[in-house]
Amino acid sequence: MNAPHPIEVKGLTMRYGALLIMEDLNFQVRRGEIFVIMGGSGSGKSTLLKHLIGLKAPAEGSILFEGEDFLEADAMTRKGILQKMGVLYQNGALWSGLTLAENVALPLEVYTELDARSIGEVVSLKLALVGLRGFEALYPSEISGGMRKRAALARATALDPEVLFFDEPSSGLDPITASRLDDLILQLRDSFGTTIVMVSHDLASIFKVADRALFLDIEEKTMTAMGKPSSLRDDPPSDEVLRFMTRSSETGPQEAPGDPRARTAPTPRKDP
Repeated sequence: MNAPHPIEVKGLTMRYGALLIMEDLNFQVRRGEIFVIMGGSGSGKSTLLKHLIGLKAPAEGSILFEGEDFLEADAMTRKGILQKMGVLYQNGALWSGLTLAENVALPLEVYTELDARSIGEVVSLKLALVGLRGFEALYPSEISGGMRKRAALARATALDPEVLFFDEPSSGLDPITASRLDDLILQLRDSFGTTIVMVSHDLASIFKVADRALFLDIEEKTMTAMGKPSSLRDDPPSDEVLRFMTRSSETGPQEAPGDPRARTAPTPRKDP
């Protein structure tokens, strides 16, 4: 018998009151893949992410984690599901009054019974993995935007989650720093087999990291495409997908799926 997918979405409809956002969403996220949710502004990408991490209930349909319906599960099962997740929010969402080390330690203090010494060792390891060794005692306001994103990534991985969710990870970053963050995302998947679900409209990032991508069409109010980004660009199922995948400001119609940001990048802020 095949193991259930890490995430399976069945007949999902999303609403804010009477306002329909998206309907009839059906897809599965495969184990160990980087799955990108993409679409134009206002298409419901971040709303879908909120549904996937249990912050918003579906108007219709269901979302399964390893075959378990989060909303229908008992409290113990829900806690177990949450411990398998890590979330990197668009703005990082670090606590401003806590040091980087204290931010990363927080989920370990809440969800584990590790002693202070063990927590400190995990925190040091996680910060080192994202290139922030030596910055443990600094506060979020004392570091650059790229470093804050990396610190937030260290916190998101504190519990060694099986699934990581990223909301526009490259938002607000210069092209070089964004590309470095993409490298970290790939490293997480390749080194630890982490399943990654990422909301993004950044074509350079999508082409660089995504195994598959799903397109939310704001006009049709549903998903209209899913597949490898290069396939969606070269053989688009609709004009809207074609326009999205060939925006000349980022990749151009025939751009190879590399990372073109580096070729047109402005001088970035120094980001140790």
